[in-house]
Amino acid sequence: MRKYALFIVLLLAASCRKDVAVFMNEDIRVDSATINGFAGFYLLNEGNMGSNKSTLDFFDYATGRYQRNIYAATNPTVPKELGDVGNDIAIYGSRLYAVINASNKVDVMDARTAKKIGQIEIPNCRYIKFDKGFAYITSYAGPIEVNPNYTQKGYVAKVDTATLAIVDKCIVGFQPDNLEITGGKIYVANSGGYMGAGSTEKYERTVSVIDLVTFKEDKRIDVAYNLHHIKADKRGDLWVTSRGDYKKLPSRLYFIDKNEQKVTDTLDVAVSNYFLDGDSLYVYSTEWSYITYSNVITYGIVNTRTREVVTRSFITDGTDKEIEIPYGIMVNPVTKDIYVTDAGNYVSPGILYCFSKEGKKKWSVRTGDIPAHFALLPKL
Repeated sequence: MRKYALFIVLLLAASCRKDVAVFMNEDIRVDSATINGFAGFYLLNEGNMGSNKSTLDFFDYATGRYQRNIYAATNPTVPKELGDVGNDIAIYGSRLYAVINASNKVDVMDARTAKKIGQIEIPNCRYIKFDKGFAYITSYAGPIEVNPNYTQKGYVAKVDTATLAIVDKCIVGFQPDNLEITGGKIYVANSGGYMGAGSTEKYERTVSVIDLVTFKEDKRIDVAYNLHHIKADKRGDLWVTSRGDYKKLPSRLYFIDKNEQKVTDTLDVAVSNYFLDGDSLYVYSTEWSYITYSNVITYGIVNTRTREVVTRSFITDGTDKEIEIPYGIMVNPVTKDIYVTDAGNYVSPGILYCFSKEGKKKWSVRTGDIPAHFALLPKL
C-alpha cells in the first residue's frame, strides 16, 4: 500500500502537555475497483469526547481506495474542523449531514465533495432522519450531564433542508436517541440515559409516536428501559433495542407491531448496534460481564420476517477475534459485503474491517478515533 500522506505527531513545547496526534489526509489502496451502484461510502469517526477529533473518511468503490480525514483536507479554513463527537451521518439529496453531538451542531456538506455548505445549531444533537424536504433531528436539549434529577426533556427538531432553518420542535421523553419515520409517523427511542446511573427506574422506557402532519406527540409505546436504536422493516414494523441497565437488566431486541402499536415479541438477543439489509438484521453486541469482568462480544443475524435468529456468528473465519470493541456496522445492499469497525481502546485510531457475504475477512484499514457511522453515496 502506498501512502500519500503520513500520520504525524507534533511535540508541543510546553512541558505540561502530552503529545498530541494530528491525523493528516491519507489515501490507501485496500481493495479492487467495484461497480455496484454506489460511488462509495463515508465513515464518521466519533473521536473521544472533549478531544475535538471527530473526522470523516471515504471509501471509493471505483478505485478501491480508502481516504482518511477528508473533511480537514477539503475544509482547511473551518475552525476546529469537524468538531467534538460525531454521532450520526446521512445523505439526503445532494447533501451530506454529520451530527456532531458535543459541538451542538449538524454540519451540512456537498455529498460529492464533503465541502461544507452550512450548519444547523442544535444542542446535544443525536440522530437524523428525512422526509419530504425536512430533516428530523433528536436533541437531548440540555447539557451533557449524568444526573438522576435531570429536568430537561428532549425534543425532535424539524428542519427545512432548503434553508437549514429550524421550523418546529416536538417535545418527547428524556434523552431521545435514534428515530425512524414510517407510515406517516415518527418513532423516537427515549433513553433517559443521563438519569439512570443512580437508579434503573430513572431510565425512560418508551417510544414517542409523533404525527408527521401535526408534528405533535400522539402517544407513547412502553418497551423497556434505556432505549437506543429503532428501525422499520419492509413491512413497517419496528425493531427497537434496549441497552438495559448494564447490571441486572441485559440488552434486548424488541418488536413493535405497526398495527397493534405495541411490543408483541422480545428476542433474547443483546444489541449494541445493527444494520438492516432486506429481511436480515445484522446485529452485534458488546456487554460488560460482572461475572467475568470482561466484555462479552456477540455477532448474529435476525430474520425480521420470521423473527428468528438465523445465526449467532456472521463472521465465519475466526477473524472476529481480531476485533477488540465492535462499534459500527454496515452491509452493502448489492455485494452484501459486511463492514464492521473496531474502536479499540477508544483513544487511538480504530480499524475498519470488510468481510465477504460468507463472513470471511477481505481487508482491514486504519481509521480515525472511534469509527462509528456509515453513509452510502449513490452513483450519479
